[in-house]
Amino acid sequence: MLPAMSWQEDDPSPAPAPLRPPRPPRPLGSGLPAAVAAALWRGDQLGAPVSAVWSSGFAALDAQLPGGGWPGHGLTEILTPHSGTLEWRLLGPVLRQVCAAGQPVVVVGPPLSPHLPGLRRDGVHERGLVWVQADTPAERLWSAEQLIKAQACGALLVWLPQARPEQIRRLQVLAAGFEAPVFVCRPARALGESSAAPLRVQAAVGPDWALHIHIAKRKGPPLDETLHLSAVPGGLSHLLPARLRQPSRRTPRQETEHVVVRPSAQPDEHRHSAAH
Repeated sequence: MLPAMSWQEDDPSPAPAPLRPPRPPRPLGSGLPAAVAAALWRGDQLGAPVSAVWSSGFAALDAQLPGGGWPGHGLTEILTPHSGTLEWRLLGPVLRQVCAAGQPVVVVGPPLSPHLPGLRRDGVHERGLVWVQADTPAERLWSAEQLIKAQACGALLVWLPQARPEQIRRLQVLAAGFEAPVFVCRPARALGESSAAPLRVQAAVGPDWALHIHIAKRKGPPLDETLHLSAVPGGLSHLLPARLRQPSRRTPRQETEHVVVRPSAQPDEHRHSAAH
């Protein structure tokens, strides 16, 4: 007989697994193609457009624009109280970049004729400027659509004061496939209307050649503050003396004019008769 042996059964319950720190969440866009990942953006962050951007020429404005400048592949609305003047002061630096790169700037339906001497001082020469004179809203809209479809310019400015939301949406769909910046100039009252444009900028005149800029819509968190940009028109920054760069800070010099009142000279006979 085999000797009696005692057996001890193993504990059937498994040993507890060691605690591991939770995996950090994967960054947004990881594992996606670069073009797709660049198009994604969080609601609390500024968006980074797929295409290259063009500097606005104002460091404070570039810091608040998605991607660090005026974006392509989409519309940018410029809203002003008086159409025809502020747009050139705000967009002059980017138009200069486009002309310097040998690309044409096309303007459609400006309310005022472009002032070529002033544009030359901003670096926008007539050989790089194409002016499409479109009088009716339908002509302006049709011209803008054809230019975007043909990708026929390096920058497009179109004035659409009476555009409807569905027309802006159609332009936005077309501009999504156009790398160059497209600016739609509209009156400030259009800010109360819905718009498919991903970027909406409101501009107004301030003292000392300043522009007050409010970014009403952008990819990212809203911006409550108003930007104050120094924008001397027509290249006058090289011509203005220092005292005229900030005229509001000058104290008017009040000089008291001392007037000496003298009696009028009288004829000799009158003096003679008065002496008697």
